[in-house]
This record gives sequence, structure tokens and C-alpha cells, in this order.
Amino acid sequence: MENKMVVVAKGILLHQGKALIVKRADNDEIGGGTWEFAGGNLQFGESPEEALQREYREETGLAVTVQRLLYVTSFQTNPHRQVVLITYLCGCDDVSTLQLSPEHSACQWADRATLQHCLASGIAEDIGRNHLWHMFSKEEKEEKSCH
Repeated sequence: MENKMVVVAKGILLHQGKALIVKRADNDEIGGGTWEFAGGNLQFGESPEEALQREYREETGLAVTVQRLLYVTSFQTNPHRQVVLITYLCGCDDVSTLQLSPEHSACQWADRATLQHCLASGIAEDIGRNHLWHMFSKEEKEEKSCH
């Protein structure tokens, strides 16, 4: 099997101290049923910022602005596939147009406690390793509706 490198841009979109997270459809080949930040693979010729804006439009219907780079990490999803993940802070002037694509089965605006509960451990570790938990409101919900 041939080795493959994939470059992915993800965006943390904040609104009133909460971040938008999306749940991959259960039948998704990679990470089905898991919560994540919106974004996706770069296409040939795209910058990471262009890819992120395109992916946000496709996945959520939102027109985001890319504000700044937060962190870059790399991991393997299997012995022959490595992902380079570039994560940005994003903004959006109008979140009322949010409309989820079939690629995802749910979305929610999540505070820090919900993010810590819902996100895959690798994503939560990246947020902690890069000292970013302060960006999210500390509110706690009585009932977590992630799983």
C-alpha cells in the first residue's frame, strides 16, 4: 500500500464564547460519529485559508473569515495515511445562516465543559497543549448531549 499525506484545515469558530462543533455522520469512513471543528482537505492549488473558507461553506453554509493561525499538528490515521492538521481561529458576521451538510449529523455551540466532554481526546489535547482553553466560556451544562 502506498503512503499518503493529507493536509487538512480546521477552524474554531467562536460565537459568544462558544465554539461551533459538528458531528461526523455515523457512516463516515474516518471518525464516523465523532465531534470536531468544521474544515477539511486542501485541494491542489488552494491555500489553507481558502480551503477552510470553502469547507465551512460546504459543511455549514457559513461564510467565515480566517482570523489567525492557532496551531499545526500531525498524526497518522492508519500506518499508511498521515494528516497534517492546520487549525485557525475564525469569525463569522452572520451565524443565523447555519445549515448543516449531509456530511455531518448534528452541530452545537459548545462551551469549554462541553468541548472537553465531546471532542476526541486528540483534539482536546491539542487545545490544551497550545494553551487555548481560555478562549471558551466556562459554562457547564447539566446534561451533555454529545453522544
